[in-house]
This record gives sequence, structure tokens and C-alpha cells, in this order.
Amino acid sequence: MAFYMEKMTVLDMKNAMKQTKTVIIPVGVVEQHGYHLPLSTDIHNAVDVTRLAGDRLNAIVAPSVNYCFSGGELLGTVNVSPNTFGLYISEIVAEFVRMGFENIVCLLGHAGTDNRIALENSLRMILRRNHDIAEKITLSLVEAWSLSPTWLSGFAMEPEHDFHAGLMETSFMMYVCPEDVRSEIVMDDDYIAGMMRTDQDWFEKRTKPIDHPFVVDTVGQRDEIEVGVMGFPERATREIGEKMCSEMIDNLVQYVDMLEAHRKG
Repeated sequence: MAFYMEKMTVLDMKNAMKQTKTVIIPVGVVEQHGYHLPLSTDIHNAVDVTRLAGDRLNAIVAPSVNYCFSGGELLGTVNVSPNTFGLYISEIVAEFVRMGFENIVCLLGHAGTDNRIALENSLRMILRRNHDIAEKITLSLVEAWSLSPTWLSGFAMEPEHDFHAGLMETSFMMYVCPEDVRSEIVMDDDYIAGMMRTDQDWFEKRTKPIDHPFVVDTVGQRDEIEVGVMGFPERATREIGEKMCSEMIDNLVQYVDMLEAHRKG
């Protein structure tokens, strides 16, 4: 069964760790998700899967890390630099290692490219700089959407893809948190919306004071973006969200069971 740290005491932790040495750290971000989804959407992506897994999940679930790097700049988005985020996660992981956990899973609910790279590099560096630890533990980076073949199919749509605040993410929220989903869908103009469905990093604006390969560019958000939806939210349904959530729960449970079996073996 899942054990949720925010409700536990020291004694509860001692007893739970007799049953499992796996801890899951849900990671989200406070970020714009258009006009129809709340700023907490990426937090729900990670947290609600562990919540709904309930008795099937043999792990301790840590309180979520709710701030990281988005890259977007629309109102309501809170950016923490990738370097700071990576170091912060490293400190949290080190504490769980100190407690005696052997499997530490970062469950990522936010898909930003810079953010994911920072997290992956930080986890890899922990193992590279601490060989004695690397022989005793596993560190995992699990992207929430990677647990659902249905969700992944949105990324693979052609000719335009379904990314941020689109069909899949909206469907997920319609199932896990329907009271926070607005009924009216607002999009940027057709050209901007189409470009963001083509490339999830198209929203970035890169400038240089001097056009030379040695000069580092400045990266920001394109001025013309007002809504920032990268997909097809008008196609979303609660039924699709339920299917995705079921897949995510099944695959997360199976993964944790595998980690625990490996530890005991």
C-alpha cells in the first residue's frame, strides 16, 4: 500500500520502511496552461497518480516539489532556474538516502526540455560523484506521461502534435480534477497555435546583440504568444482521461514492484 509522508509520524515512517524502501518524489511546476486549465496542472500530473494508486502502490510518497523551471513567461508562471532546481532535488535525494531508502523515484509532471535535462543531469551526477551510494541504490526519473501509451500517442500525432494543455493533458484533468477545468477553450491565432503544435520549443525567442557563433544568445518567450496552448484541448474527454490514468497507475505500480523485487532479490 502507499504511505503518504505528509500524514505520517516518525513511528509511521519506521513501520512503513519495514515494508518498502522505495520513495516517490512527485515533481510539478506552477505554470500557465491556457485559459481553461489551472496553474497547478503539472502538479496534478504527478501527485494524483500516486494518490489514486492507493493500496496498490508499495511505496512511500513524499510531499510534492511544486516549483521548477517552465521557460514560459505568461502571468502566473513561476520559474526556478534549472541549476537551482537540480541542486534542490539533489539535496532532497541525499536526505532520503540518509534515511535508508534504496529506490528513489522522481515522478516528473512537467515536460519542459531544460527542466528535464537539469533533473536527469543532477541525478546522474549524484551517482557519478558517490560510487559507494551508486552500488546500493537506484535513482529513477519517471515522466508521468511515459506511463500512458495513450498520452504518448498525442506526442506522435501527425502532422501536428499534442503537447502542453492540449487533448491529453486536458482529458487527464477532466478526470482527476474536473472542478478546476474551464469549459471555454481559448487559443492563440491559427498560425501561432499551429507552430506550437509543430515544435514544443517554438515558444522560445532567441536574440543576440552580435550575430556571431561565439556570442551566447538570450532566450525568452515570443512576444506574440498570449495563451500558450500547444495541442487540441477541444477534443478532450473525461473518458480519455480515465483511460490514461488507469494506464499510468498500472505501469507505476508495476515499476515499483519491479524495484522492490530487485532490492529483495
